[in-house]
Parts: sequence; C-alpha cells; structure tokens
Amino acid sequence: MKTETVRTFKEFDSLADEWNALLATSSSDTVFLRHEWLSLWWKHMAEGRQLSIVIVRDGKELLGILPLAEREPQRSRMMPRVLEFLGSGVIGSDYLDAIVRRERRREVMAAFAEHLNSRALMLQLSQLRGTECIVTELSRQLTPKGWSAESAKINVCPYIDLTDQTWEGYLDTLGPQVRKGINRCLRNLPKTSGFRVDCIETPDEAEKALEILIDLHLKRWGADGRSEAFQSESVIAFHREFVQLAARRGWLRLLVLYLNDVPASALYALRYGPTFYFYQSGFDPSFSKQSVGVAVMAVAIKRAIEEKALEYDLLHGGEEYKFHWSHETRDLARIELHPPHASAWVYRRAIAFNRAARQMARRVLLKASNVALIR
Repeated sequence: MKTETVRTFKEFDSLADEWNALLATSSSDTVFLRHEWLSLWWKHMAEGRQLSIVIVRDGKELLGILPLAEREPQRSRMMPRVLEFLGSGVIGSDYLDAIVRRERRREVMAAFAEHLNSRALMLQLSQLRGTECIVTELSRQLTPKGWSAESAKINVCPYIDLTDQTWEGYLDTLGPQVRKGINRCLRNLPKTSGFRVDCIETPDEAEKALEILIDLHLKRWGADGRSEAFQSESVIAFHREFVQLAARRGWLRLLVLYLNDVPASALYALRYGPTFYFYQSGFDPSFSKQSVGVAVMAVAIKRAIEEKALEYDLLHGGEEYKFHWSHETRDLARIELHPPHASAWVYRRAIAFNRAARQMARRVLLKASNVALIR
C-alpha cells in the first residue's frame, strides 16, 4: 500500500473516473462527494486554499481518498493552518467524508492516520453524517499517538423515509392542518389561469431554469439577509456549471411552478442513487396567498415517490417549515483533531475562547433585538 498527496488540479482532474468508481463502492456515496461537485467547488470556491488530497493505492488500485485542502491561518478567528474537506463553506455540501473501499476500510484509515500524523496539521472536518461517517476512525487511530479530538453537533438534516411509500400514505403521516393545506392548494392551483409545473432535467433548459430559481429565492429571502445562498458571483457561477453537469448525468430535478404563465415558485433538487435531495427553493411573495411554496414542495415529494426514491432529504437546516414535511432527522457533526505539540494546545484554547466570545455576542444581539421588538 502506498500513500500519495495530490497537490495540482491536473492530478485531481485526472482522477475523475477512478474517483467516482471508488465512491460507488463506498459507504459514503453521496452527490456531494462526486468528482463533478468537488472539482467545480475547487474551480470557483478555493479562495486561496491549496489542494492536499490524500490517496491510498494497493499497487495501481485506488482504495481510499481523503479529499482535503490546506487553508492558511485565519488570525482574526485564532485559527492555525488547517486541513479541511473540499466542499467546505457556504456551498452547502452535506455528508462530507473519506471515500474508502468498504472491505479495506480499517487498513486504509490506518494509512491515512500515519500520513496525517507525519504532517502534524490540525484537521477541521465538518458536515459529517453524525456518528456514521468513516472519518470517525481517524480519532481512534490518532488519539493513541497523542492527538486530541473534539466533536460537536453543528446542524440537523430533516428527511423523509419513502421506503414502500405512496403519496396518500405519506400524506397520512402529516398533521391534519398541514395535510389539509397541501390538499387545498393542489386542488385549487390547477384551476388558476396559466398554471403548470415544469420539471427541468435537460442541459439546454437547465441554466434558464436556474436563473428563475435564483431570482425567486432572492425575492423571498435575499432582501432580509436570511439566506446565504446565491449571495456571491462565485456561488452562482458554480451552480451554472453544475446544473449542466447534473442534467447530463441524469441527476437534475429543477421544478418551476407557473401561475398566469409567470414563474411563481421553484425548487432545485438532485436525484442521486436512492435519494432525492432538496437543495434550494424560492417563491415570489406576491403569490404567497396561493401557497406556491407549499405546492412546489408537494410536487417534488410526489415526484420522488413516483420515481421510487427511498428517501427525500431536506439537507442541513432546522427551519420550521421543513418539519411540516418531515418527522425524522440525522445530525451533522464536526470533528477537530489537534496534533500533539505545544502550539496546537495554545491554538485549541484560543479557538475555544473565540467561539465562546462569538456565542456570547450572538446572545447579546438576540436579546437586544427582542427588547427592541417589545418596545
């Protein structure tokens, strides 16, 4: 077995076929670990990072990928130089992890641990699928070598189990008021002039539909700053390229609902393997009385059931509206691993202090805003 570090985009790009083939054999298989998603993230969102992808081979056979990038120190946040996952940050990559052939997991993770121990850089690994992720093995491998490990729950992903589910059966799992509202809007909207729902799956229509989705999302959420999605040119450029790729791979499900022949709501989803991923949505507030946001979500879930998807994943975020549709969640976690040298101990204490200070500041601001609302 041999461990290598991929440091150039040319090397990274050349791994595409092997990468995706290995991912298909791994328990971490998700659209957000596909080479297409992560290479486009690197193209548009690298922001000064350096590639530091660790791979393990047995002869010529690729057995493991640890998709990492090296980030420069962030003095204002008291963060040292760290290794973090490709796909980190605002783009919304959930379920990041190592990519490992299942039957060779233990020995591959041991090889990763030896490599990381020799580099002695802090690891900050976020957006992990709770305790189910492969990289939890790194903690077990590195702590006997003097490393310290900290883990934290950072978010939740609501989801709907669609195994053997029908639309009528799914509706029966919802609260009576929610069910009544869904049935009402699905019954009334088709009577509206110029009503239709388009599901965009082809490359030639993908970019236009994405622009509609972005416009509707910003109309709903952009004005008050409650969404980080589509707030930068780099994020928008990423999605313009990705929807084309996703359409060519058969993953794209971009729904646009029209009333009076005008786009009223839209939903950006991806079908990958057994999972239908709800990524983002938006609607025109001028149509809010017609519950167009509810309608497009209902159409998407119904579509997932008709496609025989096993799960409808609403991805990260505990927004209240998601729990109108789902009763189950899985945790998203972060693991931080600190090497056994004195400067790592100092940084670890500084990071904890900085986080505590920011949490205190958020509580003070929240209290002040609540007082202002009462007055």
